[in-house]
Amino acid sequence: MGRNTALETIKSQINENEIVLYMKGTREAPQCGFSSAVTKLLSKLKLPFKDVDVLENKEIREGTKEFTDWPTIPQLYMKGEFVGGHDIVREAHKSGELEQFLKDKGLLSRYQGKRTC
Repeated sequence: MGRNTALETIKSQINENEIVLYMKGTREAPQCGFSSAVTKLLSKLKLPFKDVDVLENKEIREGTKEFTDWPTIPQLYMKGEFVGGHDIVREAHKSGELEQFLKDKGLLSRYQGKRTC
């Protein structure tokens, strides 16, 4: 997979899924604490998401950094928009901004009946 193919794959994944988390490992077996924390938050909010293990493909791992001009993993996308990495997602959740973002994007109401928090 070349650079352009990786960027096209990333763009496709983001456009075809409402929520995408580029992470180290998988939701069932995260390979870093930051990826694990974001996975746990999304699961706690009962938000379905596509997890992409960047450790499986170097071009995807490097492509995500180029795609967003963001140097670290995990990277969270919702409705095609880059939300942020671990620290930003955590702070947005604490401040209530994440919930407002979910409402604005129509994601909260869709999954509201399934939420536990």
